[in-house]
Amino acid sequence: MASQTTSDSSPDTPVVLMTRPRADSEDFIAGLKRRDLHFNTVISPLMRIVFTDDPIDIDGVRGLIFTSSNGVAAWTARGLRANLPTYVVGPSTALAARSIGLNPEIMAQNAVSLVDELCKEDVQGPLLHLSGRHTRGDVAGQLNAMGVETRRAVLYDQPPMPLTSEARAVLHGTVPVIVPVFSPRTAQLLTEERPKAPLLVAAMSEAVAFNLASLHIVSLKVAARPDSGAMLNAVAALLNTAQAEKRHSGGDPRR
Repeated sequence: MASQTTSDSSPDTPVVLMTRPRADSEDFIAGLKRRDLHFNTVISPLMRIVFTDDPIDIDGVRGLIFTSSNGVAAWTARGLRANLPTYVVGPSTALAARSIGLNPEIMAQNAVSLVDELCKEDVQGPLLHLSGRHTRGDVAGQLNAMGVETRRAVLYDQPPMPLTSEARAVLHGTVPVIVPVFSPRTAQLLTEERPKAPLLVAAMSEAVAFNLASLHIVSLKVAARPDSGAMLNAVAALLNTAQAEKRHSGGDPRR
């Protein structure tokens, strides 16, 4: 079910379309609202989280890596316990880890930074990356290449979901739609929808932007860094662009 929050009653107010899982989307929108920006919101996840029953081998493991709070939730659902050093990406993952009694020793803003920090701190393996089936970057592969033995266990899958009727309506309307896109896979799923609305897209990375090339995009902004803070900055800039175009054209940014 989609969720729409109206911050401005004007019919041509830009829409921020969130396609991440609901909890992540709501956290992101809360960050935007703290910036006193005017927009409407539609939440329609393009993927859902499904815990797997893949086997996990923690024998000999000397540290756990979580790059998403979904991994922490999946770990908890398994009833697993381990008194091991923990390394995480992002404050929401750190918070989730602490809530189940883990104490993150390193919290990085993104996976690349985490790999760098683990190598700089000379963390000793074997480490275990508890991840989803679809991930951004190969954390275990990068660490192994740097000499830090790391295994990967898939704790959850992210099967695609169809957009809601509300999301499809805004993507085929005339009101500007700001879409934060966080992964190449989400970008690919979005292009399959063939949107017609004027899109202003914030891409997490150049790899994400590459997968969006076939879309009709009024404005594209690649985040300065692959983390939530930089994505908030990119979306805020696009909202300001949409408002400026609205004032200039009298309502429709395609005019």
